This record gives sequence, C-alpha cells and structure tokens, in this order.
Amino acid sequence: MKRTHLPLNALRVFDAAARHLSFTRAADELAVTPAAVGQQIRALEDLLGVVLFRRTAKGLELTDEARAGLEPLRAGFLQFEEAVQAMQAGQSSHVYTIAAPRDLFAAWLAPRLAAFMAANPDTRLVLVDGDKADFTEANLDLAVRLADGPGELEGVPLTDAFNVIVGPDDGAWIGWPGESAPDGHEAPMIVGDAGQALAAAAAGMGRARVPHLLAQGWLDLGRIPAMGTPEPTRRGYWLVAPTPQWRQRKVRALVSHLTGEG
Repeated sequence: MKRTHLPLNALRVFDAAARHLSFTRAADELAVTPAAVGQQIRALEDLLGVVLFRRTAKGLELTDEARAGLEPLRAGFLQFEEAVQAMQAGQSSHVYTIAAPRDLFAAWLAPRLAAFMAANPDTRLVLVDGDKADFTEANLDLAVRLADGPGELEGVPLTDAFNVIVGPDDGAWIGWPGESAPDGHEAPMIVGDAGQALAAAAAGMGRARVPHLLAQGWLDLGRIPAMGTPEPTRRGYWLVAPTPQWRQRKVRALVSHLTGEG
C-alpha cells in the first residue's frame, strides 16, 4: 500500500471505535454521527480486505486481524504527534528576526518591542536594518515596510496611512525618496529617508511631509514641538511576512501586540 494512500481518517475512526467498542461513543469523541463511523469502518474493511469488528450479544468485539494491527497503529499515531510537536517547535521559539527602517525603530518600534519583551521575558530579538531586506537571505520572521500595501506578502498596516507636515510654515521643502516638494515648490534639500527629513525639519532647516506614525513618535519623545494636521496618503507602515512565517504562532502574537490587538 502506498503511503500517500494511507486512509488516515478511517484509521483514526477505527482507533476510537476500538477503544470504546462502540460506534456511538466513538462518534461522540470524534464529533460525527454513528452512521459516519460505521461508513468509515466499512470502507476501511473493504480497503484492507478484512473484518475488524464482530457484533455479539455483549456488543462489539475486535477480530484477531484488528487486534494484530491496533498496537502498531497506536504507536504510529504517537509518532505523528511527536512529528507535529517537532514541526511546531520552531513556531514556539521566542527568537524573532525583524527588519525595520532605522528611523521608525528609534521613534516608534523600540518602545513597543520593549513592552513585548517585558511581557514575554524569554523573547530574544535580532534586528536587521532596512525595509528591503530579503526574507530568505536574512532568515526574517517579520518586516516593517513603508509601502502602499503588502505586495506579494501577507501583511497588515500598523495604522491608517497619514502624512503630516513638520517644520515652520515658511520653511523650504525638504525632499526624500517618495516625497518630493509639492507642485510649484522647490526642494533645496534632499535627504535619504523620512527620519532624516524629520531631523532636518527639527533643526530648523525647512519643512517636510513625513508619515504621521513616525512624526508622532518624535512628538512623544519631545524631539519636535508640534506637527501639522494628518492628511490621508497611499503609503503607510506595514507589517509583512511570507505566508509560512505569517502563520507562525509567535509571529501572530507579535503582530497582535504591535497593532494594538493583543
């Protein structure tokens, strides 16, 4: 018999029926009907070419063929459980490798990761710089990216996407990748990212349009005295990961914490 054609569901039903010597009690355990248990047993008997149960005046009785296979079957189920636990061991790991932009980490992410670690003392973090880090090469669990969506990855936004203007109203515009000066204005200064734009605006070098989440972090830290009114935008900060990482229990716990759902 090919392994790929093992009737695992029917074997599970057989195990329950053999323990209870009752299709009704097996059905209760498996949350199915007694008729469904009977159908699975008959299908298994047809497949194996043997009789597994006999009805007697005292109730169900296992045949010699059924007894011969029952012990190794149960040993196999125990091995299945051990295999599942081994595969889940990585998911229960408390080590996270996370990629995040430096500016967001310093202003917003770091205190929230600190709170997560305080609530989960076994947590260990490995931080990777950059919002374009490759999940395969860096062995990442999760990344924070400034984007208009998760792209081909799984993801959720950290917050709704808004921009704000920081800096004096009459200041020259400070541009950065993805945020040039508004139409009709020039940007005499171009910097590398939103964090540098914020730093330049805070130093009185001009004004910049930056993500609201980042500016709020700077405001909370007292690095800027005020910021403008939030304006909706396409790009925001997203938590993203490939589907296998996204499904991990440990990743879901951290995502829930960072998005305020935990």
